Amino acid sequence: QVQLVESGGGSVQAGGSLRLSCAASGFSYSSYWMGWFRQAPGKEREGVAAIYIGGGRTYYADSVKGRFTISQDNAKNTLYLQMDSLKPEDTAMYYCAADEGSDVLSAIQALGVSASRDYFVYWGQGTQVTVSS
Repeated sequence: QVQLVESGGGSVQAGGSLRLSCAASGFSYSSYWMGWFRQAPGKEREGVAAIYIGGGRTYYADSVKGRFTISQDNAKNTLYLQMDSLKPEDTAMYYCAADEGSDVLSAIQALGVSASRDYFVYWGQGTQVTVSS
């Protein structure tokens, strides 16, 4: 049974930083696509960043490039999202997602990571990030 458990959310002022963690279990962690998505009230869930655990390739939404960094710790089966220079528009519920499908890469390349949510099967419960101005 795949389980994804996010942590690390909170409230910060604009310009601040947070690091989100996603503890993964129940699947072969080393050969999965994993990603971070976010959903603000009244908006659709959008992809923020994705990484292929087996190779380390990373992809980012334009809105977070240069500010967010996705990374992994294979020994701990944990995914991270380091968020720097946070802006009020980054306020959202952040979700960790995973999928082993080979179509994730083609989806990201065709649609961009921001529109790839339909290609991820497994989801965590989310952690809230609030950025005040």
